[in-house]
Amino acid sequence: MSGADLFGGTLEPVRKEEPLGDGALLLRGFALADEVALLAALDAILTRAPWRHMVTPGGQRMSVAMTNAGQLGWLSDRRGYRYEPNDPQTGQAWPAMPPTFQWLAAAAATRAGFAGFAPDACLVNRYEAGTRLSLHQDRDECDFNQPIVSVSLGIPAVFLFGGLHRTDRPQRVPLVHGDVVVWGGPARLRYHGVLPVKSAHHPVLGDCRINLTLRRAG
Repeated sequence: MSGADLFGGTLEPVRKEEPLGDGALLLRGFALADEVALLAALDAILTRAPWRHMVTPGGQRMSVAMTNAGQLGWLSDRRGYRYEPNDPQTGQAWPAMPPTFQWLAAAAATRAGFAGFAPDACLVNRYEAGTRLSLHQDRDECDFNQPIVSVSLGIPAVFLFGGLHRTDRPQRVPLVHGDVVVWGGPARLRYHGVLPVKSAHHPVLGDCRINLTLRRAG
């Protein structure tokens, strides 16, 4: 049964596939058909777990606002980076993973060659003009055999996709509303980040970029 049958989506053909290396694929416009459902689900998440600016283990406030959905949520504070089942601001479980998120991530992963992906964590980031994300690896998950699925919504950004060493020169990949990037297998631990976001306006999301990063954390 297709995602459209399960969740009311109307998946359109990928406008363009762009390989980013062994195990990494950019799917242009892959999320556009489910834009309305994705944004409605995001609104529901934010009513229970609003945006917040976490701090690094060194005590620096992160410029990117964040929240989570799923069985586990990613956290950063003085104690370090980790996943937890509860939102520390409320003591309650993070909002459940929306079915639309699950299906989109599974469909994108399958398209990239990673069938059977079932994310249990979605980190949601909000970028405003001038905010950025430094090069880093996703290493807090239990199983590196599972891919990462990253969904871009809102204003454009430039995704930095590096190598397995921080000093490797990264590719600069322009991303726009509806683009999805998947990386796993030999690319799973590649460094990645986002250049400072330039001021722009999106007709639905306004002056920000939203990124959904779906992972199998537990």
